[in-house]
Amino acid sequence: MDQHALLLLRHGQTEWSAMGRHTGRTDLPLTAVGERQAHAAGRTYALMHRGGSPALVLSSPRQRAVRTAELAGLPVDETTENLAEWDYGDYEGMTTTQIREKVPDWTVWSHPMPGGESAGQVTSRADKLLERVRAALVERDVVLVGHGHFSRVVIARWLGLGADAGVSFRFDPASITVLGDERGEPQIQHLNVPPS
Repeated sequence: MDQHALLLLRHGQTEWSAMGRHTGRTDLPLTAVGERQAHAAGRTYALMHRGGSPALVLSSPRQRAVRTAELAGLPVDETTENLAEWDYGDYEGMTTTQIREKVPDWTVWSHPMPGGESAGQVTSRADKLLERVRAALVERDVVLVGHGHFSRVVIARWLGLGADAGVSFRFDPASITVLGDERGEPQIQHLNVPPS
């Protein structure tokens, strides 16, 4: 019997993501481009999903994620704050360039987020989510519809790495990443597959 897989789908483009602005708790809609990306992601998912029983689909409650799932043809079983984007706190809505005017060499991976979530808090949230995912994978595939930075932390934690290892994984809007294992060892099966 084939093992079940964890598929991560990042939401489509928003006005802020197109501009490189950090978007955590702000609830922005998809742009027209983002909606087209989400439709295309559904076609990519159809090619990648192994069939069999329907996947368990969990989504961030932010409209950009829920709408991406809808347009991709993925009925959401549940929304959960555990899939929300990293809370950027005082840096919400700012670009990296703007933040670096105050904090040279700043990255989300290496510096604190004043008023937002620490790397430890994000790690704890990802671990809690993955505990639930692993239990569900016994029965069927799982799809997580979420955001860029948090999904990259999920990838890192799947591999047993620290949250800061997320810097090594690219994850573009409406792309899909597939996580699984080989003989019990966690692996990335597909990374950042663009919408077709």
